[in-house]
Amino acid sequence: MSTDPDRARALRRRHMQERQAVIFGILLAALAVIGLGAAAVYTNSIDLPFFKEQFAAAPTPTPTLDPVPCPPEGALPVKYSKVKVNIYNGTSTAGLAGRTADDVEGRGFKVAETTNAPVTYAGVARINFGTKGVAAAYTLAAHVPGAELQMDARKNATVDLTLGSDFTTLLELDKVTLDPEKPLVAPASCTPVEDLAKAQASAKASASPKATAKK
Repeated sequence: MSTDPDRARALRRRHMQERQAVIFGILLAALAVIGLGAAAVYTNSIDLPFFKEQFAAAPTPTPTLDPVPCPPEGALPVKYSKVKVNIYNGTSTAGLAGRTADDVEGRGFKVAETTNAPVTYAGVARINFGTKGVAAAYTLAAHVPGAELQMDARKNATVDLTLGSDFTTLLELDKVTLDPEKPLVAPASCTPVEDLAKAQASAKASASPKATAKK
């Protein structure tokens, strides 16, 4: 016959097993609920505003473009042989700058340099120029529809053409709408080149260190 201590130990073991069974049952049920909830959210079966608010993707910022300078009032297209162009390959397509340079030279432009761009460019093309090369840039842009015009602080009239990932080829020559006797057409949203030049000069002056006053 079992003694009272043996019976007590047996009862404690049975109670412990019952508690463990209850705990495991609760854990399994909780895991099942979590799994079903996650599946429902993943498949959009239920709508949880909290999760949408907390985990929604951040909105894509709207890209800001530099202002486009207007061509000088009354400026005519520049004679192709007077336009000096540097051509840069801003894509992973080998030989694109060289092939494009051949096409550009074939139209009478003067190609000064052909090489890879330091960084890739997403877009059709970018044309960089200074205040002296605005008319030349518009002349070249007529052959590259979709090119972005961007003025910089260079002092000469050279023009840089950076080819982007969306570039394919120059516009067919018979579709280029340039009349050597008619002034270049200014885009509706352009900014007078004089205003941009003043803004650049002001920004450069603000960025330069102030001279130390003599005591």
